[in-house]
Amino acid sequence: MDGFIEILKIILPAVAVFFAAFLIVKRFLENEDKRREHDLNKGNQSITSPLRLQAYERIIIFLERINPSSLLVRVNKNGMNCHQFHMELIKTIKTEFEHNLSQQIYMSHASWELIKTTKEEIIKLINVSSTKLLPNATSNDLAIMILNITASLEKKLPNDIAIEFIKKEVRKLF
Repeated sequence: MDGFIEILKIILPAVAVFFAAFLIVKRFLENEDKRREHDLNKGNQSITSPLRLQAYERIIIFLERINPSSLLVRVNKNGMNCHQFHMELIKTIKTEFEHNLSQQIYMSHASWELIKTTKEEIIKLINVSSTKLLPNATSNDLAIMILNITASLEKKLPNDIAIEFIKKEVRKLF
């Protein structure tokens, strides 16, 4: 029995030292992993931050380009009838949107959903304006109708709301 106690006197401190060393090494390795991960994220951020900022810039340009007042002036050509102008407006918005589809990678889900909703709302505005005109109307008649409906709205245009939202998001990120 005396031999057993003597062995315990040797083994228990050795186990305690081993356990303490194990915990210290484990914590050290966890901290090293966190440090490496942080360094990697920091390096990646220096690469992705400019890309994200560029994506937000391109989306702001998209939203400005689909603003009805700038869109109407840019797309309207002499000799177009209402139907041709209507189709060209929709085509232009969809083309602009498709050109910027890849920007969603760098944006939050909420921002991208707002961009999609804005695009659909502007298309809906154009469609509604088109239905209020006679079949023989000109492109200028459609442009005037769109501007009148836009002016009569009591709230902001969808693209103005989206621009404000994106500006707030960019301020948070950068």
